[in-house]
Amino acid sequence: MPVQPHLSEPLAAWLRPFMADLTKPTWCHALTLIAGAILVPGRRTVAAMLQVMGLGQLSTFTNYHRVLNRNRWSSRAAAKRLLHLLLGAFVPDGPVIIGIDETIERRWGGKIKARGIYRDPVRSSRGHFVKASGLRWISVMLLAPIPWAGRIWALPFLTALAPSERCAREQGRRHKKLTDWARQLLLLLARWLPERRLIVVADSSYAAIELLAAIGSRLTMITRLRLDARLFDPPSPRRPGTMGRPRVSGARQPTPAERLTDPNTRWRRVTVAGWYGRTERQIDLISGTALWYHPGKRVPIRWLLVRDVAGEFEPQGFLSTDLDADPLEMLRWFVRRWSVEVTFAEVRRHVGVESQRQWSDLAIARTTPALLGLFSLVTLWAKDMLDDGVLPRRTAWYPKPQPTFSDALAAVRYRLWTSASLLTSPGHGEVAKIPRDLLERLTQVACFPA
Repeated sequence: MPVQPHLSEPLAAWLRPFMADLTKPTWCHALTLIAGAILVPGRRTVAAMLQVMGLGQLSTFTNYHRVLNRNRWSSRAAAKRLLHLLLGAFVPDGPVIIGIDETIERRWGGKIKARGIYRDPVRSSRGHFVKASGLRWISVMLLAPIPWAGRIWALPFLTALAPSERCAREQGRRHKKLTDWARQLLLLLARWLPERRLIVVADSSYAAIELLAAIGSRLTMITRLRLDARLFDPPSPRRPGTMGRPRVSGARQPTPAERLTDPNTRWRRVTVAGWYGRTERQIDLISGTALWYHPGKRVPIRWLLVRDVAGEFEPQGFLSTDLDADPLEMLRWFVRRWSVEVTFAEVRRHVGVESQRQWSDLAIARTTPALLGLFSLVTLWAKDMLDDGVLPRRTAWYPKPQPTFSDALAAVRYRLWTSASLLTSPGHGEVAKIPRDLLERLTQVACFPA
């Protein structure tokens, strides 16, 4: 009969900040699952995690399933602790740059209630529409510079499931739009960090006047602006004794599209470093303030219009809810958003998102956010190991200049394997004694397909 595996001391130490809200049995089972999620090379199912931990014949395996589908613990409290750990490690001071975006986890099955049919953003293009069955997740990520990687990474810490309209209708609930979920998540974030300056970057899905008006007083939102947006001057001061309702807007301004074709537009040429993770790029920009107005809805913004000097991309419009924002800083913050898409690709390739097989509502709501959070935890844990200048894994055909997430995951895996009594012989010599059970686990991982 197998027993509870020996868990490495580094893992328990790394996860100790999350221990407060867990009972001792849940804590022990959660440690096993997290260690298995890191070490398993294939699907992140509970069964695969138990196999890699040497518990494939454990008769009480249901206790590990209960961590996700039944046991009481707060994923929101864990997200808050994770955020503070990430800030302490990568952004101890200065503005906090946040990215928010949604992704589709492709899943099938009649028992998955929140499942819907959505446009697949990865497989679709402007002229080709592809539908996908799955779950829609909205993820809030810290866009932080990673010193040993030499670039900006998007580190997920708070992820929420946005059920489909069909699911809301079947349960007799009001369907919440993406902007409604974003408003709730961002206001929660503002309550968590009342003393920090928060700057949120998002794509055009979140460029809604209602959302900007609801969160504009708590944080700064930077997103895209339609080139045909209705922009107005602020209303002029009301004179004493004037009859009727006060004006809500002033004179109409030219649309961004009109400014593009106006030969009198005075452009300012600047150079932006790290343009979407690449080299420097020269662009022309123009900026100003306006009231973005539709009947019954209005919000003051700073608009920004940019065009590429080389003509490689079409002119784009941006907005910020901070009227005093520097236009160049707005652009530098917004281009950090490309790392969000990189993270979504990395968690599928290396962390096993879309490979889990839970169908319980609570397990579904917990597992995918936990795997996204694992991406951030691995980055956090690899900091001490890779800050010392460890070179990434290289080959003759791929001169890799800097570490990537695969190197961070490999460093954490190496630390866990070697701390599990992998070497029991003296440190000198070329032959090491490996415990039989550990050798069997390594052989199983190497031999069986993922």
